Amino acid sequence: MPSFKLTRHQMAELLISINSDQGKTPLDVLKKVWLDTKSSNEKGVLESSLPAIFEKIIKGPNHNKGFSINEIVSLGNQIEHSSFSTSAVQNWVKRDVRNLIGSPQKGKKYSIEQAAILFIVEDLKSTLDFLSIRNMLTLIFNDIEDRHDDLIGPIDFYYTYSAIFEELDLNNDHVVDVDFRVKQGTKAEMLVFQKAENKIKCLDRLDNKELSIVKNALVIATLSIQTSYFQSVSRQFLNTTLFL
Repeated sequence: MPSFKLTRHQMAELLISINSDQGKTPLDVLKKVWLDTKSSNEKGVLESSLPAIFEKIIKGPNHNKGFSINEIVSLGNQIEHSSFSTSAVQNWVKRDVRNLIGSPQKGKKYSIEQAAILFIVEDLKSTLDFLSIRNMLTLIFNDIEDRHDDLIGPIDFYYTYSAIFEELDLNNDHVVDVDFRVKQGTKAEMLVFQKAENKIKCLDRLDNKELSIVKNALVIATLSIQTSYFQSVSRQFLNTTLFL
C-alpha cells in the first residue's frame, strides 16, 4: 500500500512554505506530492490517509510557525528512509546538539529553522558522530540566537543538499548515478562536489574560506542521504531475517 512520504527536497519545500507568507502554501506543496504519488499508483488513488501532522499544518494559523518535539518527530517520520523517535530527539536538544538548537524560539515550540536543523542532524548522524556534527554546523550557523550571521540558513542548507541529491538520483532509485557516457571514471563524490560548487555561486557575500565550508558541508550532507538509504535497506533486511 503506497504511503504518503516526502523526499527530503519535498520536505524542504514544505518548510519553506510554512516559513513564508509568499509563494507556495503548505497545501500547494502537499497537493503536488499527492499528485506525484497518485500518478505512480496504478489505481489512480491514494490508499493511505493524510498524516495528522500534515492536516494540522494545512489547517493551522499562519502566525503560529513553530513545532513541539512530538510534532517535529511526526513530521520527520514522513521523510522517506528516516527514523525519528521522541526520546532520541529529546536527547539531541537536551544534550547532543543543545548548543546548535538552543531553547524553543516560539514560546514553548521550536522554530521552523530549528526543526530543519534537527532534520539535518538526522541525515548527518548516518556518517558523522555528534561532536563532528556540532563542529561542522557551528561553522555554518554560528550564533544560534541570530539567523543573520549564518553562512547559509538551516532551511536553505537542507533545501540545497536535498536538491543536489535529487538532481543526481537520475533513476529515482535513491542512488547517486554516474553517467559513464559523459563522465567515464568520475566518482560519485566528485559529481556531488561539482554540483555543490554550482549551488554556492549565489552566496557572493561569503569569502573563499566560508564558501569552502558551505561547499564541503553540502557534499557531506548529500552523501549522508545516500548512507541513510542504505542503512534503511539494511534494517529492512535484518528485520526480514529475524522473522524467518
